[in-house]
Amino acid sequence: MTRQITKSRMVRRSRAMWGSRRVWQPRLVFWAGAIAIGLISVLFAVLADKAQALFHQITGDSDGWRSYLPLAITPLGFVLCAWLAYVFFPGSQGSGIPQAIAARHLRDDADRSHILSLRLVVGKIALTVVGLFCGASIGREGPTVQVGASLMLQVARWGGMAQARGLILAGSAAGIAAAFNTPLAGVVFAIEEMGRTFEARTNGLVLTAVILAGLASLGLLGNYTYFGVARETVAFAADWPLVVACGIIGGGFGALFSLLALKATRRIRRWNALQPLRRTLVVAAVCGLAVAIIGIASGGLTFGTGYAQARGAVEGTPLPWFFFVEKFAAGLLSMISGIPGGIFAPSLAVGAGIGSSLGLVFGASTGSAALLGMAGYFAGVVQAPMTAFVIILEMTGNHDNVIALMLASMLGYGTARMISHEPLYHALSRVFIAEAIRRRRAESTEVAWV
Repeated sequence: MTRQITKSRMVRRSRAMWGSRRVWQPRLVFWAGAIAIGLISVLFAVLADKAQALFHQITGDSDGWRSYLPLAITPLGFVLCAWLAYVFFPGSQGSGIPQAIAARHLRDDADRSHILSLRLVVGKIALTVVGLFCGASIGREGPTVQVGASLMLQVARWGGMAQARGLILAGSAAGIAAAFNTPLAGVVFAIEEMGRTFEARTNGLVLTAVILAGLASLGLLGNYTYFGVARETVAFAADWPLVVACGIIGGGFGALFSLLALKATRRIRRWNALQPLRRTLVVAAVCGLAVAIIGIASGGLTFGTGYAQARGAVEGTPLPWFFFVEKFAAGLLSMISGIPGGIFAPSLAVGAGIGSSLGLVFGASTGSAALLGMAGYFAGVVQAPMTAFVIILEMTGNHDNVIALMLASMLGYGTARMISHEPLYHALSRVFIAEAIRRRRAESTEVAWV
């Protein structure tokens, strides 16, 4: 009798709990936020593709004279993006992944709102699209991470949810998953790059956000692989020297990119300190002009994300042997210019170029060499080997190359660690953390004076 009474009370309590608005409201708001990330990611992708197509349509004249328009369009576009980011959308500069990492380390909601907010969602998407319209060598995947993290942080405020750090992680993972249609890579990215540790309390949030964002993306675009389906398979008996070369050389170039980006960014920040806005615009103009010159010299191959070039290489079309050098320089200049934009897609294009060139040297197929080059270089840039091979695996739909991609990624990561000891995104995130600390101290000083 006592057991029946106890069981009856537990059932009533469970029904009351699940019927409570306090329980369901946060869940519904969270689910709506995850779906919104998927929908906005798709919209972002469509706008980015249209912007690139429009740029190539304007500058791709068969008579030749319009091919020089980037000398005006690209520097002016860089200056416009840098000015808008500085004046109206501070915190939107660069990839967006360092901002999301920094926000997880900041404990005050006001500090987080300077780098993750609905205002920055609008600014990040708009300015990245403008940058692609002007020919910048940037991607939309990193910005989608900041967009996803911003939306989830706002969800935490609306739903009264206390797990801000976990929600930022979930939003970041959902952004990567929706941007590439790579749900597994979104989860791995959250664990390896964003969190650097596995947190059992947030795994449900991450998985739910990735699933819902992925469903929203699939509902609009259907199931697809980002680079199509790779048909070629790495044969270890003949191709193991290529695997090693792509891993070590790709990782070396990736580490060089990271090292140069960090050193240049720090020097530019120090130089800009005396006249922040004016010198920011000067840097943007110089970088924009250099990107335009490189783009014209490459026949337009280095403008934009590099998606078409990377996909062509994966499908077996060799790239010019010097393409990866030009794309490397264009991506580096675009990153240090101060305009919003990511490095994921350009890095994959550089890696595909490295692999394509090494494939010619080793007499291997271009498709498999491009995949290995992408894995080695990308792992070298971000120093996240699991994310590198998982994301490439999901983007190409060929699971026969798992071991080869893992080896190339690990070799790239190991090589990068010997050259550059600071992971790029985490080093850049410390800039935003330092700015929050300075802002807090300045506010404290003003209060003390009052």
